[in-house]
Amino acid sequence: MDEKGFISIEYLFSIFILLIIASGLLFFTSATIMSEKNIEDNVNHRLILDSLASSISQVNSNGEGYSMLINLDSKYGFYEVTVQKDRLTIESSNRKGETLIIPLNIDSQYRMYSGNSYLVSKTGKGKIVIS
Repeated sequence: MDEKGFISIEYLFSIFILLIIASGLLFFTSATIMSEKNIEDNVNHRLILDSLASSISQVNSNGEGYSMLINLDSKYGFYEVTVQKDRLTIESSNRKGETLIIPLNIDSQYRMYSGNSYLVSKTGKGKIVIS
């Protein structure tokens, strides 16, 4: 065989192998980046829930007439927090997370949305009200 034709086949084969390796690395890298972004979103929403639960518990423990203004930051995107008697539930981008709080005397179920401010107060009857 001719040496020139044989070398070009080797080059084509080596370029093909390099393309396969590069595409595999690209897929692995994009999967890792997406995984890190998912973890970051989960941690941010968990911190929102923990902060909100802490604020509600603080209002409950400080007694009647105490109130606190809570700002739900929208820099993490749109999310909705549902406050029930013993749990907080956050929903965002088809994801759902929840945390338990000390059973409180909450008079009804509340929905809170990102980008808004809410006043959490304890009434004279000992009930937690969010407005």
